[in-house]
Amino acid sequence: MKKYLSLVTFAHTIFAMPFAFIGFFLAVTTTQYHFDWLKLVLMVLCMVFARNSAMAFNRYLDRDIDIKNPRTKQRDIPAGRISPKAALTFVIVNCLLFITATWFINKLCFFLSPVALFVVMGYSATKRFTALCHLVLGLGLSLAPIGAYLVVTGQFAITPIFFSLSVLCWVSGFDIIYALQDEDFDRSQNLHSIPAYLGKVNALRLSTFLHVLSAIFIMMPAIETHVGFLYYIGIAFFCAMLVYQHLLVKPNDLSRVNFAFMTTNGIASVVFAVLFLLDRIWIH
Repeated sequence: MKKYLSLVTFAHTIFAMPFAFIGFFLAVTTTQYHFDWLKLVLMVLCMVFARNSAMAFNRYLDRDIDIKNPRTKQRDIPAGRISPKAALTFVIVNCLLFITATWFINKLCFFLSPVALFVVMGYSATKRFTALCHLVLGLGLSLAPIGAYLVVTGQFAITPIFFSLSVLCWVSGFDIIYALQDEDFDRSQNLHSIPAYLGKVNALRLSTFLHVLSAIFIMMPAIETHVGFLYYIGIAFFCAMLVYQHLLVKPNDLSRVNFAFMTTNGIASVVFAVLFLLDRIWIH
């Protein structure tokens, strides 16, 4: 179990899971639908199964690349802790579990489940042909709030889409920062990434632009939904964390990339989600 948790870097669930809770409780508190423990559990299971599938498939597909990269050669498959066959089996099992879980939610989630898997797993191949791979990763994680909203309501709405757009820009922006570490390696292997295509300086500028868009989109739900002061505190904190991570990383100093990637963004998502949930409780 420990090996498989390492394979899928389970700690990174901290990025999308809080926004799934936002989508779920947004639906519960702004529609006629009531809280349902079973749906909440199924939503969490779907998040876990989908992410397990995506990350394990990424590690499986990138195993030949990872073994060449000094930064990634100690990952579980290149290091021999998990075999490629076992990783692929893990992917298939989690895909089946994800689709099965959606069957017990509603018809729309079930019919959209292959689409969701295609998006979150498709990211793994994109670095081989497009520098827009970061946006595809962002798109995959952006399914969390709208997907959780669909779990409750079975229908689309504009407010969770604002959250999804914010996640898309936020994740794409910080993934560009993370990819700065592999700029030279990506070029040497003819892999596509924004840093390899634009260079460090322009990549950071694009990341900043995407994070500005993320901040704008995270403010938009206040237009469509009644929110309280805690929500605005959450916005301020989230935006402050975006600014902070750009202060940590410089084109000539990447020593704090991992801190900016994991710690700063993890804190941003969790604190914002907690303040959002407390705000919904306060309003009700």
